[in-house]
Amino acid sequence: MTRKIYILTLLLISLPFYTHSQNSPEHDAILSVERIWDRGMHNAFTSLIEFNGKLYCAFRESVGHVSDINGSIRVITSGDGQNWKSVALVSELGTDLRDPQLSVTPDHRIMLNMGGSIYTAGKLTAMSPKVSFSNPNGAAFSSPQNVAIDPVIKTGKDWLWRATWHDGKAYAGVYQPSKEKSVQLLVSEDGVDYKYLTTFDVNDGNETTLRFNKNDEMIAVVRRGGKNNGAIGVSPPPYKNWRWNELGIRLGGPDLMVLDDGSLLCATREYLPSKAQTIIAKVQTSGKATKLLTLPSGGDCSYPGLLMQDDTLLVSYYSSHEEKTAIYLARVVIAKLAY
Repeated sequence: MTRKIYILTLLLISLPFYTHSQNSPEHDAILSVERIWDRGMHNAFTSLIEFNGKLYCAFRESVGHVSDINGSIRVITSGDGQNWKSVALVSELGTDLRDPQLSVTPDHRIMLNMGGSIYTAGKLTAMSPKVSFSNPNGAAFSSPQNVAIDPVIKTGKDWLWRATWHDGKAYAGVYQPSKEKSVQLLVSEDGVDYKYLTTFDVNDGNETTLRFNKNDEMIAVVRRGGKNNGAIGVSPPPYKNWRWNELGIRLGGPDLMVLDDGSLLCATREYLPSKAQTIIAKVQTSGKATKLLTLPSGGDCSYPGLLMQDDTLLVSYYSSHEEKTAIYLARVVIAKLAY
């Protein structure tokens, strides 16, 4: 065998190994990404749950990201994650419904939280959170009704961004832009009437996701305004004694998942100098954040929903990297994430 043939043979033998060793986290971990809805002019701000053995995804349909023309909330469902049908289109005359968030109530109904923005002559004049409930089989939703915010802290511009059920109670961070310490922690027995618990020691906070670990501690990730990094906090019951740290990343529409081993995954918007995209990161209550992978995305994007199904992580999100702003569902092999 001549030297040239020998070198060529070595290259051919080693090429499969070399190629595999260069695989990106996206190549190894992402099973599939599918566009599941694009019928609205602008489809954005997702939430994802499993209910009665089916997937439910909610998002906003409107003419743009921000508009004083009414936004409506679309709820779609699928038995296999590929074939989707509309269950409800929730709307309210004179109100821009935004940022839908799904959860399952203790009496086994779907609860749909929404922000309600009210405009007068093109100017935002009020923020009134709304809630809707499904029937027991998830086939229809009630008309939106006002969420009752504790009068102790109510301002008239209040946004209950996401509610999380735990031990029969719904907890939520309410964003109040008129205050420096702008996120109030509230609790409800029925998902409609909320009572004040405490104020988060976070300046300029807004979108807040709450989750619970096996030690019954509450963990919160909070988006902050401007170019500020997010914040992460943890508290034992009764959730009034918080330890806060600045996260190593900015947040945009964050969702948080606590894995069985206690690790924390956060899906959010990543802000790069030239673009935005949707990522999954490992975060710690110390504030450390490590990006694990980037989902196919760009431009106006993010606001993901996270759901674990067996050993696969399902991620709903929206993005405008393909023709128009549409809703996507990604399947990620959790064992392939280097978390």
